[in-house]
Parts: sequence; structure tokens; C-alpha cells
Amino acid sequence: MHISEGVLSGSILAAGWIGTCAGISLGLKKTSDYKIVRTALLSSAFFLASLVNIRIGPSSTHLSFIAPMGIILGYGAFPAIFTALLLQAVLFHFGGLVVLGANCFSMAFPALFVYLAFGKLIKDTEKKSRVIIFSFIAGFIAVIMAASIAGIFLGLTEKNFLGAVKILLAAHVPLALIEGAATAFLITWLKKAAPEFLI
Repeated sequence: MHISEGVLSGSILAAGWIGTCAGISLGLKKTSDYKIVRTALLSSAFFLASLVNIRIGPSSTHLSFIAPMGIILGYGAFPAIFTALLLQAVLFHFGGLVVLGANCFSMAFPALFVYLAFGKLIKDTEKKSRVIIFSFIAGFIAVIMAASIAGIFLGLTEKNFLGAVKILLAAHVPLALIEGAATAFLITWLKKAAPEFLI
């Protein structure tokens, strides 16, 4: 969810940067050498998936695959998402450099959340049905959380944005269902074909 440049207040921008810098620092510290290639791969996938933007007021919606990124990368989702958003801001002027911290936090924090909430459950279970259910819920929750955080940033900046925030949240429900299904498919396939990706 790219929030446009010049929309958020200074205090919200600062909070976004503080949260993002903390997440990147933790992510770099916890990302082992053998995960660097998959971090780059998933950062590229995120970069490509989120290039197709649909404008919604002062923000936008797009595919993101932040739940699979979180489940596979864990804390590494922060530097992966930051890198992709930085390149999008520089190359295509999506979002912007000043608002980059807020945009990154709104997507990377949900990725980390679903990792902490569902990563171990998915890794440890042997039942395919549970993997599908946990993965779908993770994908759905990640998108709704990302839209909610973006909405909170907008709402705290200006009350006049509340109407746009309602539209933003409503528009993300169908996207959350699609991402939930895509996450369930991808994680179920990885669990069977390449379980080492989920370690």
C-alpha cells in the first residue's frame, strides 16, 4: 500500500522511519548468510507484484505477497521489503523517499507478525489441511493489517482522510482473499517440495 509523498504529518513520518529502521536492523542481524539469496529472490517478487498499482485516494492497492515473505524470511522481511520499495521510489516514483519509512513499516510489520503467529505452526504441522488453513489466514490477515496500518497513519495525519480510509480498507478485502489463497497454494507447495525454505 503506497502512501503518496506529502500526505503524512512529520510525526507520523518519523514514527514510520523509527519502526522501519528498528525492523531493518533486527532483520539484518537475524538473517543468516544462507538466507541472503532467498531474501533477494522474494524482494524481487515483491517488487514485481506491487508494480501494478490501483489508486485509492491518497494511497493505492496492489498484490504484495507479504505473508509468504514473512513466513519464509521471518525478520528478513523488513530489509527485503525496504529494498524493493526503495527501488520503486527511485525508479518509478511510487510512494516516495520521505514516506518510505511509513510505507515499509505498513507492509513489513504484518509480514513479521504472520511469521511470529503462524511460522512455527506451519513448520511443525504435518497435516496438509492445517497448512492450507494457517497459510490462508496468514495471507488474509497480512493484507488487512497492512491496509489498517496505512489507514491509521492517514487517519492520525488528517481526519478528512477517514472517508478514504474506509474505502481503502473495503478495497483490500477482495485482495486479502486473493492473497490468502495464493499464500495457501505457495506455502503448501513449499512445505511438500522444498520444506527447507520454511526453516
